[in-house]
Amino acid sequence: MSQNKFKYMNKVLEVWCTAAMFVFASLPLNYLQAQEKTELIADFKLTLSEAIQLSIANNPDINRALLGTKDSDELVRIAYSEIYPQITSAINYTRNVEIPVTFIPGEFFGGEPGTLIPVEFGTDNNWQGGFSVNQTLFRGETIIGLSSAMVFRTVQLENYRSISQQIVTQTRLAYYQVLVANEQLRLQQAQIERLEQNLNENERRLNAGLIDEYAVLQINVQLSNQRPLLIEAEYDVLQAYRNLKFILGLPYQLEFEVSGNLNGFDILADESTDQSNADIKKIDKLNPFNFQKTIANKAILAQNRGDMRVLEAQQKLKEQEITAVKSRFLPTLNASYNLQWSSAEPGSPNFFEDNVRFQTIGLNFSLPLFEGFKRNADVQRVLIGQKDLDEQYRSATLRAQNEVASFSEDLNMAFETANARKIALNQAQEGYERAQLRFENGLGSQIEVTDAEIQVRQAEVNYSVMVFNYLTAKAQYDLATGIVPFVDTEL
Repeated sequence: MSQNKFKYMNKVLEVWCTAAMFVFASLPLNYLQAQEKTELIADFKLTLSEAIQLSIANNPDINRALLGTKDSDELVRIAYSEIYPQITSAINYTRNVEIPVTFIPGEFFGGEPGTLIPVEFGTDNNWQGGFSVNQTLFRGETIIGLSSAMVFRTVQLENYRSISQQIVTQTRLAYYQVLVANEQLRLQQAQIERLEQNLNENERRLNAGLIDEYAVLQINVQLSNQRPLLIEAEYDVLQAYRNLKFILGLPYQLEFEVSGNLNGFDILADESTDQSNADIKKIDKLNPFNFQKTIANKAILAQNRGDMRVLEAQQKLKEQEITAVKSRFLPTLNASYNLQWSSAEPGSPNFFEDNVRFQTIGLNFSLPLFEGFKRNADVQRVLIGQKDLDEQYRSATLRAQNEVASFSEDLNMAFETANARKIALNQAQEGYERAQLRFENGLGSQIEVTDAEIQVRQAEVNYSVMVFNYLTAKAQYDLATGIVPFVDTEL
């Protein structure tokens, strides 16, 4: 196994330990003493890096994949056991309560012909024991099984890497989903706060006789429409957090907040000016993306993508299986050695005295000549399986190229619209301030303020959604290209 090919294994083990220390350090003492309590057990701020480390350490799918690699190690040991000699020891003791009798023709003892005389054969005590050694000298399937076990171990390692890539990507997507849910909640709260502020000001103007009741009614209608949306946004946040906890493998009663602010994230900047987004920006830049419209290289995809590397390993394993099945047409040769002691004694048993010893060496040669058409059918079946893997690999290649192209287009679109979204947000905020100022000076109307407020809200939503779409597309692009943070790249 080359160090470069599986360097992600060392990284995974490193973050496993880091994440475990992080989890237990975050739990208060009373929770460690009484885990059955359903009360909130911790409050802390979670960064994206820490979330990824926790998912690698705790996610059940990754743990199962890790168990699969350990199981493959045991299968390698089993395969090697086939070439080692098989040594067994056995001992057997028989007590004849009544000595067995055999009938002998009478003329053997001077009797009349045609008569039978009962004669006892045997002794009261009989025992035998010893050792036997069997060694396979040649068996095709055993030889192929050794290399097949090593290839199977490679399959499990590649499967572990592929699942790790998927879980890290799922963690990023779930993390971003929490951020966008928080942003939607914040925007709804800000919308209601602006409306309540306008309502208070208009009620004062109404009392002063500057406006009529219709202007106040308009704001009350807007507030009535916005409050259900605020409740929906609150439940969306709870659902997003539950989904993130599930992927991280954390208990639902564990309370935490995520670090990040979509409205303060600039996708065009190389570094983040908002400290809460610094960790997200670092991870985003681990696999750089440049504005491009090129087709993904098949060779690079085959080298990096987890699903394609798993299929390549499975193809090698299938080749080993074909060779193993064909080897059933070959003969087998076994050698055996036996060392035995035996004794027979009358009366009371007195073991290990008056015994005899003998040794034997044997060779067994076996050549299957005809077993119907089973072996031919077995060969055809594995050949069909090989063709099926070829089709799976071709499908995976097409899917990979399509995914890279699709997510690249999403990223390109985000880059092309980022400046326009930022300008629109700044203009909407400036327009709202001017409309508010005009209304306060008696030069504008409440309708102008309402329209400007709607434009601000829409611009804020559009910008945060654009950033969310960019971050999710970038996470999926990393998975599609097979270069995933904390698995293939280091922070």
